[in-house]
Amino acid sequence: MNARHHKLSRQSGIVENIYQINPMSIPPAIVAAARNGWKWQWNKLMNGLAPADHSGNYKRKPSQARNSTPPTREELLHRTQSELPVLIIGRSCPWAQRTWIIYELRNLKNNLNLLIAWADHKEGLWKISPPWKGYKTLLEIYKFCDSPPTYRATVPVLIDPKPANKTNPLLVGNESAQLLETLNEWPVDNGAPNFYPKDLQPEINAWQEAIQESVNNGVYKCGFARSQVAYEKASEELFHSLKNIEESLSIKGPWLCGDKLTLADIRLFPTIIRWESVYSPLFSCSQEFLSSFPKLIAWRKRFYNLPRVSKTCNAFHWRNDYFGALFPLNPSNIIPKGPKIEEIV
Repeated sequence: MNARHHKLSRQSGIVENIYQINPMSIPPAIVAAARNGWKWQWNKLMNGLAPADHSGNYKRKPSQARNSTPPTREELLHRTQSELPVLIIGRSCPWAQRTWIIYELRNLKNNLNLLIAWADHKEGLWKISPPWKGYKTLLEIYKFCDSPPTYRATVPVLIDPKPANKTNPLLVGNESAQLLETLNEWPVDNGAPNFYPKDLQPEINAWQEAIQESVNNGVYKCGFARSQVAYEKASEELFHSLKNIEESLSIKGPWLCGDKLTLADIRLFPTIIRWESVYSPLFSCSQEFLSSFPKLIAWRKRFYNLPRVSKTCNAFHWRNDYFGALFPLNPSNIIPKGPKIEEIV
C-alpha cells in the first residue's frame, strides 16, 4: 500500500471510529417523532398561508376584487395634490410592482399619488409610515373605505379620498390585472403611452391567459406545493411556459407582442426579475437555470433599462420580505445575502 492509500485508509478508519464512539446523540425514535410533528405543524401553517387541494397543489384564494369608477379628468383638475387618488403598493409584492411600473412608465405622479407600504413580519400586516389620514395599517384603510370585514387587506390598492356623493374614501380597485387597465387609461397629459392598444388586445389577452397561471402564479405553485408530485407538475408547467416565451421572443421580439411594449410584458416582468433573488432559491424554481433562456434574459435587461423601471426593483427588500415573512418555507428566518439587482441584470 502506497503512502496516499495508507493516508486515505487511515482517514476512513478515523471517521468510522468517530461514528462508533460517538453515535447520534438523539435516538432515532425521537427524530422520527419530531419529523412527523413538524410535518403536521408545517401543514397547519401552510393551510393559513397557501391552501392546497387533496393532492398538494397550491390553490390561490379567489380574488376579492372591488372595482369602482375612477374619477374623470375634469374631476381631477379641480383637486389639490392631497385630494388626488392614491395607489398603495408594497415593494416586495410582484402584483403591486405591475401597477408601480405602469405608474412610472406613464409618469402619473402629477395625477395620482403613490404610497409605499412596508411589511411587518411579526404582526403580519402592511404598515403605512407616515400614516395616511391618521391610519397606520392597510387594514385600517380598508375598513375606513367601508370594505366588507371578510376582505383581506392586500396590495396593490387604489383609493379615491374624495369620491362624489360619499363621505368616506372609496376603494376603486385592488386586483392588479384590472388596475393595470385602469392606470393605462388614467387621465394624463398628451403623449403618455398606451400599453393596451385595440389592435393588440386579443394577443395581449392571450399572453395573460398563458402566463398568469403557469408563470406568475406558477412560481408560487412550486414554492407552496405540499407533495413531490404537485411540485414536479408545477415545475414542468412553469418551464414549459418559459420555453414558449423564449421561442416567441426569438421569432417576434423584442417584446411579447412584437415591436410594441404592452401590458403583457408588464405582467411578466415582476416574476422574471425576482428569479435569482427569490423564486429559484426559496421556491425551488430550479429545474433549469434562467440563463438557459437567452432571449428572455435579454428581454428582462431591455425592460429593466426602461425609464424609471429600476426604481421599482430592490432585491434587498424582496429577500427580506420573502425569506423573513414566509416562515413555513424558511423556519430558520435566516435572510441570505445576495447581489444587487443591477448586478443580476
